[in-house]
Amino acid sequence: MSMKLLKYENHLDLNSMKELPDSYAWSSVDDDSPTSCSSEPVPVINLEDPNAMMQVGHACKTWGVFQVMNHGVPMMVLDEMEASGRKLFSLPIQQKLQAARPVDGVSGYGVARISSFFPKLMWSEGFTIIGSPYEHAQKLWPHGYTHFCEVIEEYKKEMNTLVNKLMWLILGSLGITKGDIKWAGPTGELKEACPVLQLNSYPACPDPDRAMGLAAHTDSTLLTILHQNNTSGLQVQREGTGWVTVPPIRGALVVNVGDLLHILSNGLYSSVLHRAMVNRTQHRLSVAYLYGPPSNVRISPLSKLTDSCHPPLYRPVTWSEYLGTKAIHFNKALSLVRLCARRNGFVDVNDHNSVLVG
Repeated sequence: MSMKLLKYENHLDLNSMKELPDSYAWSSVDDDSPTSCSSEPVPVINLEDPNAMMQVGHACKTWGVFQVMNHGVPMMVLDEMEASGRKLFSLPIQQKLQAARPVDGVSGYGVARISSFFPKLMWSEGFTIIGSPYEHAQKLWPHGYTHFCEVIEEYKKEMNTLVNKLMWLILGSLGITKGDIKWAGPTGELKEACPVLQLNSYPACPDPDRAMGLAAHTDSTLLTILHQNNTSGLQVQREGTGWVTVPPIRGALVVNVGDLLHILSNGLYSSVLHRAMVNRTQHRLSVAYLYGPPSNVRISPLSKLTDSCHPPLYRPVTWSEYLGTKAIHFNKALSLVRLCARRNGFVDVNDHNSVLVG
């Protein structure tokens, strides 16, 4: 087997592989939660439906994920974003490495950041954009980066509009008004955080039953809006059901509840555990818009959702603080900001005598 190694990372050029290397071979992909054959699909919600708020709330409570139609993002914007992603990932590996993510950085080209928590590598490559895409785009296309940057900026603009709409539908379903959110402007617009755009590529895999595109995780966000192309691969875990595939629907966008929304809702809306599987013959592309609060905002259970019978379950935490915890403790991070009940009140589980693992 001929293996083409990356020069600057100890990973393989997946597009050239004819066999699955041992470093990418997972001993058990299906773990203890088999893929479900349940007839109940992930909810698909028409945002123009008068009952959309109620439907969104129900989906957040029972699934932690849903798909949206009639969301206002032009199909042309989604198509151009997908085409730009394909253009990026089809570049020669040496060219993509010109925009490689620094060892201590977040933005740029590289493997999934959660890879360090697993003994095997994932059959995927990614490109992370925080803020302006110009710096990295210039390294990829020194003389032709303008169009890529314009597409990224337009996509982020549309996503920011949509995430405001979705957040207010979700908050409204909890009985929360504009005056209850400290980072909302005078007309109700949520003050913009620094959103992250994550492009993911899952090449066709010679042995998909033993490979993992992206291992199971929850998002460290309030919301994640995902555009996936027409190749299936995204799966979500539902309690009592197992892994459920989220089928691609032309024009639809997938919305994931993130850990910070779980905290904000005092656990009423759970962040969804999800993963990406790979395909033997088809390449899959996805674009995730990761939305969190402004950097100075401390997220904690909303006061309207707590009382003497429903005390706050989580301590206040900023997005950056939570990301730091997630970078060390991965899927246990949420339990580490949880408060633990004692007879005399509530204490932070960072007291090592009261750590909850969940």
